[in-house]
Amino acid sequence: MDEVSEGLKNAGSSFWEQTSSFLTWIKSFLTWENLFKLIGALIIIFIFWIIFRLMVRGIKKVPEKKLPRARSLILIKFLRYVFYVIIVMYVLSLFGVKLSAIWGAAGIAGVAIGFAAQTSVSNLISGLFVITEGAIKIGDTIIVDGITGVVDSINLISVTVHTLDNEMVRIPNSTIINTNLMNKSFHSKRRLTVTCPIAYGNDLQLALDTYLKAANDCETVLKDPAPAAWIDKFGDSGIDITVAVWFDPKDFLKTKSDLHIAITKEKELAGLETPFNRLDVSMVGDAPKK
Repeated sequence: MDEVSEGLKNAGSSFWEQTSSFLTWIKSFLTWENLFKLIGALIIIFIFWIIFRLMVRGIKKVPEKKLPRARSLILIKFLRYVFYVIIVMYVLSLFGVKLSAIWGAAGIAGVAIGFAAQTSVSNLISGLFVITEGAIKIGDTIIVDGITGVVDSINLISVTVHTLDNEMVRIPNSTIINTNLMNKSFHSKRRLTVTCPIAYGNDLQLALDTYLKAANDCETVLKDPAPAAWIDKFGDSGIDITVAVWFDPKDFLKTKSDLHIAITKEKELAGLETPFNRLDVSMVGDAPKK
């Protein structure tokens, strides 16, 4: 029991000594000089924060035609990171931390991280090209590497889209740079072509006029450029006629459905026949007798 009591007494004494040492270390910072440093640091940080907010507000006021939304968001993120770095470096300098040592360590760490994360670095560099090139923007419908989706965000590492089934897909920027990108919303107008065959023996001019009437009856089909129809080729079962219309990219599905419905309706009213593949079989001679 005496040994246990002695052990507890020594442990308690050691605990209080460490606590006292810690409190003494804390008290060494609680000086008027450090208090004024803290107040001054808070004032400087507040000034930096005001400058940062003013810059962000100024970026948001720039018209989207001059500064697309995706680029403005990236620029704001960059300014935020710069703001954090400046604040951290400033606070460290107040407490006598040598910034040169930190920069040296950061350089060595940066080289090590660069070798360990070559894919991320590649995506980062590709992201700068994606942002500055301006080939896509938020809200565009794009096709990349077999993926079709609407752009939700453009980041330094990847682009996020949602598919027509409302599934989120993250596309690395290096994939966008290294593969063919199709932006269906880049231009203000798109063209839709539909092949409409008719059977041999039908009036070709009547067919052209009928298809043009069907195209002009569609609400979302643009008048400029005007719809067009032409004879494409002679097929095995009929004559292929192509109908081309222009529309606003956001009206793609409605235009496609309305055009097919209008063509089918006008084709029936005009009495035009649709060709079908058929096989004519001729029997020559009598069947052999058994």
